Amino acid sequence: MSISNTADAPFRLRRPLVFAMSAATGIAVANIYYNQPMLNIISQDLPHAASLISPVTQLGYALGLFLLVPLGDMFNRRKLVIGQFIILAAALLLLATAASTAMIVVASILVGMSATVAQQIIPFAAHLSAPERRGATVGTIMSGLLAGILLSRTIAGYVATGMGWRAMFFIAVPVALAAAVAMFAALPNDHKTAPASYPKLIGSMRHLWRDYPELRRAALTQALLFAGFSAFWTVLPFLLAQPQFGFGAEIAGLFGIVGMIGVLAAPIAGRLADHRGPRIVVRFGVSVVLASWVLFATSTSISALIIGVILLDFGIQSAMVSNQHIIYSLEPAARARINTIFMATMFIGGSVGSALGIWVWNHGGWADVTAIIIAASILAILLQLRPLRPQQNPGAN
Repeated sequence: MSISNTADAPFRLRRPLVFAMSAATGIAVANIYYNQPMLNIISQDLPHAASLISPVTQLGYALGLFLLVPLGDMFNRRKLVIGQFIILAAALLLLATAASTAMIVVASILVGMSATVAQQIIPFAAHLSAPERRGATVGTIMSGLLAGILLSRTIAGYVATGMGWRAMFFIAVPVALAAAVAMFAALPNDHKTAPASYPKLIGSMRHLWRDYPELRRAALTQALLFAGFSAFWTVLPFLLAQPQFGFGAEIAGLFGIVGMIGVLAAPIAGRLADHRGPRIVVRFGVSVVLASWVLFATSTSISALIIGVILLDFGIQSAMVSNQHIIYSLEPAARARINTIFMATMFIGGSVGSALGIWVWNHGGWADVTAIIIAASILAILLQLRPLRPQQNPGAN
């Protein structure tokens, strides 16, 4: 079964548009991470919601990846991007005004789903980019995504400390609307030649997963890495609140600025993947992630945490950009669906990591958290070293 659309467009992707798309990607994805440095503060207002909001938001993101992002292979991506930003603004307003745990859960799921507009933008950029520049383009867009993830924690930590956790979500509403306006002005139209039915579109992802072993390996590797990434950032506010540190949400948020050094990895990894091949860069990134968790396990000093955060973000970003370089080359007409499979698998891993991280922290502490994530990182390395079976007939999808 084949669902076709226009292949690589002749549109010339200029640097200002790349940076605009990168900024919009960061603005979108930031919304699923605002809650993490605010968990202690949220628990004082809604105790039962604090342990749910982070994994539920990421679960909503995974649902949005599966249900919404594939529409990029079927409809005009420009309209999808603008529409999702508007829905995101409405969901943020609902979250800012939520007065019960049930409403927090519903609003968080909606925020997570609509924030997948970031994943409409990334394959759109790959689609518009020249093949020989695709790695560098995706790397730049992913710099924006990582900046959004990390700066969101810094901003949320300070806003929540000074104004309360609801203020952060109120502030995010006009920011999302501004991104919608910017994308309306900047993005080109993206016409499809042969739209298929939605059930066929969703069903075709099963064939993509079956037929592309490179996609399976990339997705599972990134899920294992992102589980550790999410566990770290979810547990960090609780670790820093321990008597040995005694820090609040604003300090947990400052670690996001430290992690911004990892933003440099995305364009570097993209260029290396363009010129040296992406597989070696993926293996390097996975190894760096493992090194960060070994450091976390051997020392809980502030200096070790700072160095570890830099290594963690640098490794995650290097592996992600290079894995995306691999998967976006598999089938141009199915990039949105391929991105859905990759990102949905990754964020399911992130949701599991967040939930497992909190559970293990409550029952065993930081040492047990690091032990479990070291095991996951080793498994990711083994996945990269394992030879792949020959690819099946891709024409089946």
